[in-house]
Amino acid sequence: MHWVTSEDVPRSGDLRVPAGAIFTPSARELAESRAIRIVELAEGQAAPAAAPQKIVALGADHGGFRLKEILKPLLAGLGLEIRDIGVHDEKPADYPDIALKVAEQVARGEAGRGIIIDGAGIGSSIAANKVTGIRAALCYDRASARNSREHNDSNVLTLGARLLTPSQAEEVLRTWLETPFAGGRHAARVEKIARIERQYGQGPAPAVPETRPQPRIEGPIASLIDHTMLRPEATRADIVKLCGEARQYGFATVCINPYWVPLAASELAGTAVKVCTVAGFPLGATSTEAKVAESAAALRAGAREIDMVINVGALRSGDSDTVKMDIQAVARVCHDAGAIVKVILETALLDDAQKTAACGLAQAAGADFVKTSTGFGPAGATVQDVVLMRHAVGPRMGVKAAGGIRTLDDFRAMVAAGANRVGASASVKIVEAAGK
Repeated sequence: MHWVTSEDVPRSGDLRVPAGAIFTPSARELAESRAIRIVELAEGQAAPAAAPQKIVALGADHGGFRLKEILKPLLAGLGLEIRDIGVHDEKPADYPDIALKVAEQVARGEAGRGIIIDGAGIGSSIAANKVTGIRAALCYDRASARNSREHNDSNVLTLGARLLTPSQAEEVLRTWLETPFAGGRHAARVEKIARIERQYGQGPAPAVPETRPQPRIEGPIASLIDHTMLRPEATRADIVKLCGEARQYGFATVCINPYWVPLAASELAGTAVKVCTVAGFPLGATSTEAKVAESAAALRAGAREIDMVINVGALRSGDSDTVKMDIQAVARVCHDAGAIVKVILETALLDDAQKTAACGLAQAAGADFVKTSTGFGPAGATVQDVVLMRHAVGPRMGVKAAGGIRTLDDFRAMVAAGANRVGASASVKIVEAAGK
């Protein structure tokens, strides 16, 4: 018997499970809220793939082969799936070849972390760091492992088999795997590393150059849209109409104020459209307790996605701990209910370093998405902000663009920049323009 829990549900794509697998209620709800397609495998088919964050790409040259084999049981014991890149014996091998294969798997999002072992660990670190998006760290004790994760958000660990005993290597590896990125001021510094990488490497192409062809959007575009009505003067009739449009076009959610959640949940019962509401909206300056209570009440009433506003003032004051704990508290109540949480940054009030720091805090706090704007601030979503946010959170976290998205061209520009959810009140206009 195979159980599927919420930890097994990826943020996007397909979830492959053995025939007859049993889902926990929270896993089923989370899969639905993320629009994950569940694929049941026939008997004899390949085993289901682990979520990327549970996959470790592991490689070694001939000098690191024995230590690689020693460390495998530790990784398996921590519930991680090992992608063994090689080598598989002690015949001479070139460490840059192994380092490249491991780094590419991490850079493509096929593995959450990478581990490379050679004689000293230095050459593999240098080689891996030539791959865009890789932050490889050579670690030699628990302190260096902890620092590389807390301060540098390293995603590849290199070890020197000639420099560490097996027990020392196990301590370093365990510390590196178990230490989270601290975010905050460190996120802004990691972003500076990324800017250097973009400056001297090929880097990503401009987000939306005028000569670039329109991106190919897989599936109905309505499934990427939160059909939104957050105006304070909205009436019952407005909400009923909004829900009717969501049913007709197949939008991902309706995004409404908390008062209307019970009505929307009733109107959308039996459909795939989720109810999304807001917390701490639109200023973000309410207490954490108020945001948690607001979220919990909305979840009990039928909401399945919560868009919470970050504590902008605390962020601008440099109080990262308050910002992170604020998000963590809301994320916890959402995840306990099988719901997802999106963190609204209100990007028009922040500089680039603050936006990057906010993304790092949201990610470290366990949020599912970062979102640009409330729609009530000085400005809405921009392509530049979506590019920055996508780069800051990487491929395994959602980015929602919202505020001022009124046309199909606006929508396509945001998706091209990296958004995988768009909030719009002009949703019907956008979808109908796509069908012409």
